[in-house]
Amino acid sequence: MSMATTTAPPGVGAAKWEKNLSAHVICPECKEFPPNLEFPGSHETVCGSCGLVLADREIDIHSEWRTFSNDDQNNDDPSRVGETSNILLNGNQLETSIAGGATGAARQLYRAQNKLSSEKNNKALMAAYKEIGALCDGFNIQKIVADTAKYLFKIVDDHKAFKGKSQDVIIAGCIFIACRQCHAPRTFSEIFAVTKVSRKEIGRIYKSLEKFFTAQNIERSVQVGTDQGFKQTSSTKPSELCERFGSFLGLDYRTWRTAADLSDDVTNAGDLAGRSPLSIVAACLYLVSHLAGAPKSAKEISAVVGVSDGTIRGAYKQLYAEKDRLITDEIVAKANGDRANLPQS
Repeated sequence: MSMATTTAPPGVGAAKWEKNLSAHVICPECKEFPPNLEFPGSHETVCGSCGLVLADREIDIHSEWRTFSNDDQNNDDPSRVGETSNILLNGNQLETSIAGGATGAARQLYRAQNKLSSEKNNKALMAAYKEIGALCDGFNIQKIVADTAKYLFKIVDDHKAFKGKSQDVIIAGCIFIACRQCHAPRTFSEIFAVTKVSRKEIGRIYKSLEKFFTAQNIERSVQVGTDQGFKQTSSTKPSELCERFGSFLGLDYRTWRTAADLSDDVTNAGDLAGRSPLSIVAACLYLVSHLAGAPKSAKEISAVVGVSDGTIRGAYKQLYAEKDRLITDEIVAKANGDRANLPQS
């Protein structure tokens, strides 16, 4: 390999550097010109004719792509080194974290890093996010609902709102609102069963959070000029609960879908005005299950929906009194049932 070199004449200072176009890298074996050079590993230069390595351990100027997935499947799945920034955390998240559990000097470094870390405010957020994730996982709630609840909690934490309120209460309210925002509504009783926060407290924090998020969204729309963001939720419709409760009861799609349509008709007509959505859902499921020939007892529905069997029978009697108007031919066809299957009580 031969390479031409040039030296600056004496007396000349730091002149502007220019590439010497007369210098060429030539393979000492092939001595081809122009040289047939290849760069297979991006950090070495190889002669393309004879395979002689002309230079190695060169600086790789390409992007730092790495991947550890699908290595044995010859799949191109590059992943940029390092994790992307998390919008749910504060700061630029560029600090180096030292793992705990070590001994000796490593343990001292871990303690010193914790004392000097500027990301201490993220520890409380991470603990809250962990609790939200655990509650949603135990409650069989989709990941998008958990992420929405974390985002809502982050907004509350950023504005230092609701000081004096328990974190468990705020988390319960965020999960309840996130369920409605993602069209997967849950009742106060279901949130209470998971978070152990009383129904009354959930109702209070829900109303307070709704006002707070709505005010923040209005302020943001004035500054940014868009109304995208938090949308105020409305009360849960009985038809939105029929699918989940119907699945828990083992009813097929045709049955619970008919119960959902019937609950919409009952709500619009006001036949069960004053009753809770759960009572309407339970009564409609009770009626349609008997209509379809797959009857479920009031006790079975009571165990799933969370209302007493006496309430279910009372609501059903009101529907049975209006069966000629409510149970149309279309409802019967959807359920593939028979009006004769309906009990009187």
